[in-house]
Amino acid sequence: MESLHAPWRIQYILSPKPAPSDVSIFSRIAQSNDDVTHHVIARTRSSFALLNNYPYNGGHLMVLPYKQVADFAELTDDEMLDLMKLMRRCQAALTQVMKPDGFNIGVNLGRVAGAGIAEHLHIHVVPRWNGDTNFMPVLGQTSIVPQALAELAVQLRAVLAN
Repeated sequence: MESLHAPWRIQYILSPKPAPSDVSIFSRIAQSNDDVTHHVIARTRSSFALLNNYPYNGGHLMVLPYKQVADFAELTDDEMLDLMKLMRRCQAALTQVMKPDGFNIGVNLGRVAGAGIAEHLHIHVVPRWNGDTNFMPVLGQTSIVPQALAELAVQLRAVLAN
């Protein structure tokens, strides 16, 4: 078996972990002013979008309400519309910047459905390309992310600012 080195992961491994809290990591990011560090690419009245630090594929981002809720039923109609409009804008920005052949867009509601942070609703927007599922994720359980998150965040922020 060959080893793949991912030296950027050591920053996560060694970083201090927040104490257990009722406030999700997403709520802390929503309240932060440091969009660059958190890879936040857009903010609206009641939603925000950020690149996933542990992406399934290059360009994988998430769109979230500021309000920490576990289900769509806990959003007002205005919050829901704002969330969906931002998701659509992010998909368009990814299309312009990365030119994918398609997208996986989805939500995991609850731990049993695969939600890693079940207490804070988030929509995954994952660009896909023909042939992007090769031996690496299938056999090696490894994905290749071709672009640094900070670099992609700058590009997406520029498109979303218009």
